[in-house]
Amino acid sequence: MQITSMTTYFVAPRWLFLKVETDEGITGWGEPVVEGRAHTVAAAVDELADHLVGQDPLRIEDHWQVMTKGGFYRGGPVLSSAVSGIDQALWDIKGKLHGVPVHDLLGGAVRDRMRMYAWIAGDEPSEAREHATARLEQGYTAVKMNVGGRMRLLESRREVQAVVDRVAAVREVIGPERDVAVDFHGRVSPALARELCRELEPLHPLFVEEPVLPELSHRLGDICSGTTVPIATGERLYSRWDFRPVLESGIAVAQPDLSHAGGISETRRIAAAAETYGVGLAPHCPLGPIALAACLQVDLASPNAFIQETSLGIHYNVGSDLEDYLLDASVFDFRDGHMARLTGPGLGIEIDEKAVAAAAEKGHRWRSPVWRHEDGSHAEW
Repeated sequence: MQITSMTTYFVAPRWLFLKVETDEGITGWGEPVVEGRAHTVAAAVDELADHLVGQDPLRIEDHWQVMTKGGFYRGGPVLSSAVSGIDQALWDIKGKLHGVPVHDLLGGAVRDRMRMYAWIAGDEPSEAREHATARLEQGYTAVKMNVGGRMRLLESRREVQAVVDRVAAVREVIGPERDVAVDFHGRVSPALARELCRELEPLHPLFVEEPVLPELSHRLGDICSGTTVPIATGERLYSRWDFRPVLESGIAVAQPDLSHAGGISETRRIAAAAETYGVGLAPHCPLGPIALAACLQVDLASPNAFIQETSLGIHYNVGSDLEDYLLDASVFDFRDGHMARLTGPGLGIEIDEKAVAAAAEKGHRWRSPVWRHEDGSHAEW
């Protein structure tokens, strides 16, 4: 078998899909994208195609090694995301060839279903309460919310209390038997992160996500040791080497992104590394159906996976959502807050190629928002 072509598709709302075709008619799909830099990643995929077209798609590990180490300059989110989507597609091909889901090729399922959580919005307690209620009605037993908007290095007591009030409003709705996680989104300084975690402790968040920027990961030990709130991070870490010092810092949850952190191959290794530190796995996934399917394949084969993010219905997905690009969206149905084990071959989903092609005719040029503080200086989004 040989790879004959690699085609990328820019599809709304902000995604990049990849189709890898072979001379035996088996097609694999991946999702290589950096949000806001889709065209840059597509260029990286095109460069990597020079190595891959004409090669055997089943030599996944060898291709991973060459793609990540075959150049003098290595790493970074653009290259890693290009590799991630290609890796997903190659595993999809291999699973389809053998007629089994990818998790069977990773050692088999260790669970029958996967717990899911969804994002909620709401700048005011009443809005957060309303959105949380809607998610509960959809069947979720866990939600995640942002800490707030623009955050200064140190915040007023009023702003700190506003964060607590929003989380408290959600806790009131979901009760003690369900969970709320709080995403700091790297908007918070180490000092403010410690203060906020202390204030949130009585509300028992499932975890606090990305309390500081990845370049401040050396401060995670201080934050972890200063609070009883479990700390999660990893969406902007791209390899097992990036994760090593973070795992040693005392985090509770590793959150590699299957479209950024080297795909299925590398995330499986990150999951195993996390397991040696007693750290849980909760892959980051604010993306499309291919990325979610790839996450679930790793979740199903990883003993320390405990919850999975889905972007279904997230505010980014205006005009297009996960089901719009699937022939059978029922594979993502869930009950009691859980999604059943994917049993189809490969990634376990069937892409609607006509829908993808139609969306790609319009394309997109989504960009991350640029935020500024009241004084005009740049603010972390």
